[in-house]
Amino acid sequence: MSNIPADLRYTKDHEYVRTTTDSGVVAIGITDFAQGELGDIVYVELPKVGATYGEHDVFGTVEAVKAVSELFMPVSGEVVEVNGRLDGEPALINTDPYGDGWMIKVRLAAGGDAGLMTADEYKAQVG
Repeated sequence: MSNIPADLRYTKDHEYVRTTTDSGVVAIGITDFAQGELGDIVYVELPKVGATYGEHDVFGTVEAVKAVSELFMPVSGEVVEVNGRLDGEPALINTDPYGDGWMIKVRLAAGGDAGLMTADEYKAQVG
C-alpha cells in the first residue's frame, strides 16, 4: 500500500499539495503511488521561478527508466521556488516524495486550490 499522508490534498493525476509556513504558498510534488508506478526517476524538468499556471496546466515532466510523464498543476498560481536538488538527485522523488522530493512551491491565485481530494478520497481512487 502506498504512503498517503492525511495532512495533504491530492489530484486524480497523482500530484499532492502541502501547505507551508508561508501563508498562501503550497509545496507540490508527486505521490508515493505515482513514483512507485513510474519506477526509478532519472530526470525531472521543472518550471522557472515566476512562471504562472492555471489548474491542470502541464508544468513539467518526470522521466523514469520506463516512461516519461507530464506533471499537471493541481492549483492556480505562480511558482515561487523550485527544488534545485532534483537537478542532481532526481531519485529523491523515489526515496522521499513527500519530503526532500518536493518539486515546486506555488503562491496560490484566488480560489486556486479548488477540487483537491482528501487522503481518504485519494486512497479510494488508487485502491
